[in-house]
Amino acid sequence: MKKHFYQALAVLCGLLLLLLGTNVYAQTKITGKVTDKASGNPLPGVTIVIKGTNRGTATDPNGTFSIQAKPGDVLVASFVGFDPKEATVGNGPVSITLSEKVGSLEEVVVTGYASQKKKDLTGAVSVVKVDNLTKQPTAQISSQLQGQVSGITVLGSGQPGEEPKVQVRGVNTFGNNTPLYIVDGVPIKSLVDLNPNDVATMQVLKDAGAASIYGARAANGVIIITTKRGTGKVKVSYDAYYGRQVPKGGNVYNTATPLEQGNLAWAAMKNTNLRSPADQQIPIADAQYGSGPVPIVPDYIAPSGVMAGDPSADPSKYYVNPYYTDPNEVGKFYRITKANKAGTDWFHEIFKPAPITSHNVSVAGGGDIGNYFFSFYYFNQQGTLTNTYNKRYAVRANSNFNITDHIRIGENMEYSVISNPQIGALTEGSGIGMAFREMPIIPVYDIKGNYAGSGSKGLGNSRNPVAIQDRFGSNKTLANRLLGNVYAEADILKLLTLRTSFGGEIYSFNNHSFTYPEYENAENNPKNSYAENTGDGYDWTWTNTLSFHKNFRNTHDLKVLLGTEAYQEIGRNSGGTTNDYFIFDPNFTNLTTGTSTPTNYSNYGENSLWSMFARADYAYRDKYLIGALIRRDGSSRFGSSHRFGNFPAVSAAWRMSQEPFMKGISWIADLKLRGGYGVMGNQINVDPANIFNAFTFNKSSTFYPMDGKNLTTGYFQGRIGNPNAKWESNINSNIGIDATLLKGHLEITADYYQKVVKDLLYNPELAGVYGGATVPFSNVAKMKNNGLDLAISGNTMLAKGLKLDVTGTFTTYHNVILAVSNGADYFDSDQRRFGSPIIRNAVGHSISEFYGYKIVGFWNSDAEVKAANDEAKKKYPDLDEYQKDMYRGRYRYADVNGDGKVDADDRTFLGAPTPKFSYGLNIGLTYKNFDFSMFLYGVYGNKIWNQVSWWTDFYGSFAGAKSKAAVYDSWTEDNHNAKLPVQETKSFASTANEPNSYFVQDGSYLRAKNMLLGYTLPSTSLRQLGITKFRVYVQAANVFTITKYRGVDPEITGTTTSFGIDEGAYPSQRQYLLGVNVTF
Repeated sequence: MKKHFYQALAVLCGLLLLLLGTNVYAQTKITGKVTDKASGNPLPGVTIVIKGTNRGTATDPNGTFSIQAKPGDVLVASFVGFDPKEATVGNGPVSITLSEKVGSLEEVVVTGYASQKKKDLTGAVSVVKVDNLTKQPTAQISSQLQGQVSGITVLGSGQPGEEPKVQVRGVNTFGNNTPLYIVDGVPIKSLVDLNPNDVATMQVLKDAGAASIYGARAANGVIIITTKRGTGKVKVSYDAYYGRQVPKGGNVYNTATPLEQGNLAWAAMKNTNLRSPADQQIPIADAQYGSGPVPIVPDYIAPSGVMAGDPSADPSKYYVNPYYTDPNEVGKFYRITKANKAGTDWFHEIFKPAPITSHNVSVAGGGDIGNYFFSFYYFNQQGTLTNTYNKRYAVRANSNFNITDHIRIGENMEYSVISNPQIGALTEGSGIGMAFREMPIIPVYDIKGNYAGSGSKGLGNSRNPVAIQDRFGSNKTLANRLLGNVYAEADILKLLTLRTSFGGEIYSFNNHSFTYPEYENAENNPKNSYAENTGDGYDWTWTNTLSFHKNFRNTHDLKVLLGTEAYQEIGRNSGGTTNDYFIFDPNFTNLTTGTSTPTNYSNYGENSLWSMFARADYAYRDKYLIGALIRRDGSSRFGSSHRFGNFPAVSAAWRMSQEPFMKGISWIADLKLRGGYGVMGNQINVDPANIFNAFTFNKSSTFYPMDGKNLTTGYFQGRIGNPNAKWESNINSNIGIDATLLKGHLEITADYYQKVVKDLLYNPELAGVYGGATVPFSNVAKMKNNGLDLAISGNTMLAKGLKLDVTGTFTTYHNVILAVSNGADYFDSDQRRFGSPIIRNAVGHSISEFYGYKIVGFWNSDAEVKAANDEAKKKYPDLDEYQKDMYRGRYRYADVNGDGKVDADDRTFLGAPTPKFSYGLNIGLTYKNFDFSMFLYGVYGNKIWNQVSWWTDFYGSFAGAKSKAAVYDSWTEDNHNAKLPVQETKSFASTANEPNSYFVQDGSYLRAKNMLLGYTLPSTSLRQLGITKFRVYVQAANVFTITKYRGVDPEITGTTTSFGIDEGAYPSQRQYLLGVNVTF
């Protein structure tokens, strides 16, 4: 890496020496005015830039401007919502009129180390409408992308600060599918710190023809972001909103009341006795509900279920030490808890209305010498779940300067601070997970105000959700990040531009948490502990490019780009845990103040890339376009024999609308066919240590007294190395069409693609003879993706002053695994509480498909059971039963393979969490000074595994809260059309011990993500105050959701090979906001 670094430095210095003789041309002050062609009114805030430079200004409130220029310079005027226009500087004032934009053909987009006009694109590039993004009230740019771009899938939740999972054209690998993010030319790992208000443009490179220029890191797609710049006179902007977030209302988990819970218990015990012989009958009784013919809800549930006046509920006996500092006191605890006969709504005990606020101030300006942009951002979202939040501070400074007419320098920098403790949602042990498990008869607090819990008989072993979330409040996270770059550009010999950019990020973080002792539950942890984790690191990227551009007589247009890039990343983290603190003051607790011996750890990681790349784009008469590119990457993650990889691509386009035979079709403004083929690489999922064998030791297993006295250290293999691992190869083909119709009022972009991913890195299980060593990643798997991306946008005037803008996206995606590993055609994952895994990743199927038994009905009578057994035993005399645990009222599973019996071979694929298609719809209306917008997003055809229902719908699964469905929609002798089987005190293979199709539910939904109504005050009434714009708006987010899914929220995430499982999601919350946009 050092060798390459110094070689590149020498080349750069040599080229810069060529620039020392650059001349500075004489310039004069040029004035002008910009007006609206339709109305003739002056246009304030129009950007005026000298073509080919970064020197510019902006018009004042009267539409006038001044700039240092010389005769013959070309001025480019651009303004949001209008087509840009060029004007040549003469000897007098410059007058420019702008027309309202009805198409985007001339829009310039960034496509990887360069920029192109949208009409000249040959690859699959989606241009994101940033205005639609910023309407979404979130600090996460990646969340704002949902539904705004065809081909992109965004999976998230309502948890503040959680970075959603973003996939470009589906799953491309078994591991991390995060796309490559490029901000101002610098690759970064995450968008979580980036201020959404700073984003100026965003493009998504989706196929090899566009993205292969980034080679090894392009397989998951590339998202390119440029941040804002300033021009003209000083402009100060203030954008803010404040709102209230409201959690989902009603009986969220459909929880039964305490009395209904008692009735269910009695029914389950009676049903169990009906199938049990006389000597195995169980008494119809419960520690809380008594032993009579019907259950009685007690007045007190601790120490047991008793009525008021019982001596055991005498308050004088109460004793609780909430600090639990003496383990010998465990037996002395005596809790008295009054039953909540109406039932505790645990969801709304931990989910409460919460505020959200955002403030952003920016200052921008510039002139002949350069320009600048500064911003300050504050965001504070208190989560609706107790003690969850996301606080962010960010400052940005962008500037560039024109040293001469041919030399430019600049920088882009952002520093951010985030405080955002993350909870373990989607797990059964979290506060959310306990909210559907804790019995409603348990109140939040006991008679003395300490936490109540499941500590008495008959209440299960769940934990108080309020206690969990309250104790979580001492957990803190603080992260700092500095990211950006400095760059220099120089024009050489008029046709060449040399650019160098050095950038990256420096980060640090600290997490600390305190685990409090528990005393209120059936299963308590009497210990306390403190844990701390800290880390820091950096990465840098140095990019050098040399570009050539020449147009030959308006017939041939040629662009060539050559470049090198070096990248290095280094990170370290360390932490520890200490137990047994005698004081719980967070100002006192650290790793040295506990009474036990601390346990510590540390990790270090480093990897690097060295790259060379080239690109050429050619156009003939703006009609036939072709592009070719190649990148060669070398990665430290691979061994010397496979360190380098080559990633080429070619793409072409035919602008049919430029042909003579299309000239008479007036309703077609532009029509272009595109096609591309290429290879993209992936190395993100390989640990840099994958190539090495590693040996380790353990005192309990590898130390042995060889001489009978003293221990001798021994070692065992902890990791198997694989020096032959190499790049994953994503072979990508794409065909597309771009159409601009009706004089630019309608634009359509459609792409069909296919990706074959070869040499997928996967770590398959090895035979037991290899011991317990970690299995290395090997290139053994293969899969294929194909799909359709469609984007449609249009605008029209419905009436005088009333304009309609509509943007729609539609995405289909199909994934199939072609190979897993040598000797295996599937691998399973995620067994949860079942007797077998619930997900199978298999050849011929899509990734992460649900797997289990298919329910075809119930065993409705003993005669049905006997007939099935008799028929099976004709073929299998030694068979115990046709279906394991079959009994009247239990589920009847399908004999999928038709062999006359139901066993493990009849498990089948029950559905996939991948939608058949997803869609988004933005609708905007403007009338005079009013504006209205609405955004709808939906998915169709995906399945969700509702693991919550395993806890709530089956009495025999686990002791705890149960649903009304279990009470009223279970099989009985009088109800054979139920959804649930007969309720019993235990679960069986034919009810809930084995994964089956009951848990697989339709996850399709349509959600109104955003509705907004704004009003802009007339500018004439504001000018005297120095205000050029004042807009106020009201907004509602997550307004409604239409779905058949029975869970809390149909938007479920997970890992690549195990997602779509709902076991306690943090649901999205409705938001009501009031905001302002002010410009001075």
